[in-house]
Amino acid sequence: MKWRRLGNVCGGAVFLLLAGMSTGPVFAQGPDMVILDDMAQYYEPVEFNHTMHVDLLGDNSCATCHHHTVGTPLVDKNCLRCHVGSTETDSAACRDCHSTKRFSAEYLAALEKNIHLYHEDKPGLKGAFHQRCLGCHKEMDAAVNCEVCHARTEAGDKFFYSGKYAPEPTAPKGH
Repeated sequence: MKWRRLGNVCGGAVFLLLAGMSTGPVFAQGPDMVILDDMAQYYEPVEFNHTMHVDLLGDNSCATCHHHTVGTPLVDKNCLRCHVGSTETDSAACRDCHSTKRFSAEYLAALEKNIHLYHEDKPGLKGAFHQRCLGCHKEMDAAVNCEVCHARTEAGDKFFYSGKYAPEPTAPKGH
């Protein structure tokens, strides 16, 4: 039961922290609650309980969610090729590195122009949230169903043809 709760907390914390926390270089404290609203057009904002996740994971676990931002030593040889002297960044917000418009023409054009870019496969914000949050939730045997974090707005229902916008079921036609 403790691991299940830890998993829920870890996943939620990762999601929220990756989404939009922007605190400056004093990451150890962080806010008590983080509101993730980068996708508020289609989903209600997610209230991420940062304090609960820190309590579950421990004070020295910042890099679990805030990878590449808190100045922890890197161990991956591929990362060390360029980031051997990496230090704490000015922001721990996921959206500062992971684009909300990962597949827009502008973003893809910028990728193509930067011949020195190694991270051309870096996921967008939605992908980063899902990889971090769901990965931790699965590892901790916590909830992974969409509704745990995502309450869809009416605009979301309309966009996804869901709720009152869902098409009427049709009877199968025989051969």
